[in-house]
Amino acid sequence: MSDASSQLLAEVEIFHSRTHSPTRRLSLGHLVLPVDPTPGLGGLLLGGIVAAHLPDVDEELVPDIHRLVLQVDRADRVTQPRLRHRYQIDRQGLSRSRHRLVGDGEQLNYDFGTNGSPLQQVLGAIYALERLDVLARHALIPVFHKAMRWRGPLDVNFLSYLAGTATASITSMTDPRAWALELLGFPLGTVSPSKRDVQRRYRESLRDVHPDHGGNIDDAGQRIEQLSEARRVLLAAIG
Repeated sequence: MSDASSQLLAEVEIFHSRTHSPTRRLSLGHLVLPVDPTPGLGGLLLGGIVAAHLPDVDEELVPDIHRLVLQVDRADRVTQPRLRHRYQIDRQGLSRSRHRLVGDGEQLNYDFGTNGSPLQQVLGAIYALERLDVLARHALIPVFHKAMRWRGPLDVNFLSYLAGTATASITSMTDPRAWALELLGFPLGTVSPSKRDVQRRYRESLRDVHPDHGGNIDDAGQRIEQLSEARRVLLAAIG
């Protein structure tokens, strides 16, 4: 759960029928889904919602969920109801689940407020994906597929897995170039380092964190992965 000092980074409100209601309805509320650069903090939240709730969805419905994601990616017209739930604009009489991605310093944490069924949460995440523009939807489809395959805690390893990077922090997700420049020790104000400068800074930083040169053996592996990711980000920007 988040505390008063946490920073709200992304949010999804899902309105849905109450647990014992004979009808199955679903609507969306407030959405805060930054998705640039891909997957963005919004993409990490949507993927987290799916990964957290899909394991508890009836197995017979999982193929239909995969099919629905594919239809959203293709911008197909999907008839109602979807997976036994009807989407509507009106939220009157519906219960609310609110899911957030929050930041504490550079750390990312999930804050799930689930009041309905797991299927309702997964469907809500897919509906939220559908609300994005076509390019953003297409870019986030791999994130949804990754999330649907994940089995395990939703920790930093999960965030890195979703993002396809060796690290998952607020800065690395929102401004990867700035994060990479700072991690490799470039002076403040550096904009476009050369390929040679990137490689040199990488080698120097790698030497500093290596246990043979006084680096902390406990976190050397993680630091080396982060340095490699920073080098990749900057070299990709150089082209």
